[in-house]
Amino acid sequence: MSDTVITRFAPSPTGYLHIGGARTALFNWLYARHTGGTMLLRIEDTDRERSTDAATAAILDGLSWLGLHWEGDPVSQFERAPRHREVAEELVRAGKAYYCYASPEELTEMREKARAEGRPPRYDGRWRDRDPSEAPAGVKGAIRIKAPTEGETIVRDRVQGDVRFPNKDLDDFIILRSDGNPTYMHAVVVDDHDMGVTHIIRGDDHLTNAARQTVIYNAMGWDVPVMAHIPLIHGADGAKLSKRHGALGVEAYRAMGYLPAALRNYLVRLGWSHGDDEVMSLDDMIRWFDIDDVNKGAARFDFQKLEALNGLHMRKMDDAELLDIFIATLPYLENGATISEGLNEDRKKQLLAALPGLKERAKTLIELADGAAFLFAARPLAMDEKAAVLLGEKPRTTLRGALDALKNVNDWNAVTTEAAIREFAVANELKLGAAAQPLRAALTGKSTSPGVFDVLAVLGREESLARISDQID
Repeated sequence: MSDTVITRFAPSPTGYLHIGGARTALFNWLYARHTGGTMLLRIEDTDRERSTDAATAAILDGLSWLGLHWEGDPVSQFERAPRHREVAEELVRAGKAYYCYASPEELTEMREKARAEGRPPRYDGRWRDRDPSEAPAGVKGAIRIKAPTEGETIVRDRVQGDVRFPNKDLDDFIILRSDGNPTYMHAVVVDDHDMGVTHIIRGDDHLTNAARQTVIYNAMGWDVPVMAHIPLIHGADGAKLSKRHGALGVEAYRAMGYLPAALRNYLVRLGWSHGDDEVMSLDDMIRWFDIDDVNKGAARFDFQKLEALNGLHMRKMDDAELLDIFIATLPYLENGATISEGLNEDRKKQLLAALPGLKERAKTLIELADGAAFLFAARPLAMDEKAAVLLGEKPRTTLRGALDALKNVNDWNAVTTEAAIREFAVANELKLGAAAQPLRAALTGKSTSPGVFDVLAVLGREESLARISDQID
């Protein structure tokens, strides 16, 4: 086996890249990076009824968005079927597998008899040692592996420890169906071997498969890769993750306004930790991640934690970098259309200037878009309910005085406009808030926004004075 670590992510293209799959891909990618190895990608598209090109494209898109890049071209499992057949036939020639001609009726009878006797339904090995010359004419047999009948198969797992399977429970399972198509169990082993995979990191729902796959490795005399079966993700209530908990495709998280960096950070902490570190950069994760530190217990998915972490990442991020990600994400956000339509170079500069104030109040890019909407609003601004309340008769009188004070400001910025409004408030025995609140409503159409003097600076003199005038007239 190669000294270089080679991991693989092997999704089935029957739907989007769901959140559990994204975490499996992340663990494989991080372990490969941590050890100086590589991660390969295999699309397990043998289920022709349910596999679609659209799902494959969505998986590739989801991985790319998360920044989890694989080496080389994705491998199609379906296209490798001739190689899977070749290995199955090689096992028959070596006496490690055999053709079984049991009819569907015989198999049903076998299962029913086992149930009646309180045994697990297992194939009874009736063709295991029969001479192929006894094969019924014109019937194509399936190929079954000769599984060991005594002792146990041990899966030496880096997460679960040694897991022991009595061989009598494994039975002679099918590796090639009578129509010549390989079973999933067999195809996976051949592909992992041929791709040089050294470490298999996947969900612990594959643990029993690992025992059967070990039987095939041993029969071929191949090295068994290092196995690591990671616990599945549960919802906050401890139940298996479902759509109501957040078992959505990765594209749904993009549409909800989460940053790839925050989602990666959140996913890596589901079942793995590094001391008390909560917020991690990609470099931190690569440096710290080791498969031996993955917990045995199921992790719980919590949207509030993800949202809080996303807010932290937004605030820590460089403004220009955040702006690039925000603009790239706008087409996916439900409230991104108006901003997308109004974006020109001047607007981008305004957005960049507004970002420090905007990101303090936002936990997602959707909230960032809500906060930035005032920049793109057409005059006269529509007032939301709370803003309308702030613009009653008395506040409008205050607004008129504030407008006159601002008209005298020539060198227009946050500092000079604040000084003018403070002076006006003192002269009229007003608290600063009594002057600032109606100003905020007039300038943004909302009762909350970045600091009102930052808003004045970002909008500029002409637009600010015009918006305030609209509300007085």
